[in-house]
Amino acid sequence: MEKKSCYICEKEALNKNEIGLTKKLLDSDSKRFYCLDCLAEYLEVDTEFLLAKLEEFKEQGCKLF
Repeated sequence: MEKKSCYICEKEALNKNEIGLTKKLLDSDSKRFYCLDCLAEYLEVDTEFLLAKLEEFKEQGCKLF
């Protein structure tokens, strides 16, 4: 599997949660991915909010995580 990097800061090897959040919150067919910090900045929320949403999506059984 190809390692994905952040579209903004170019952080290497994004984890499955960062990739999953990008797909869930922006576009399921996205070719551009964001690290947690850059996604939070892009969406104008804090990282704690994204982490809470991540846990919520996992509890709902979302297959992206």
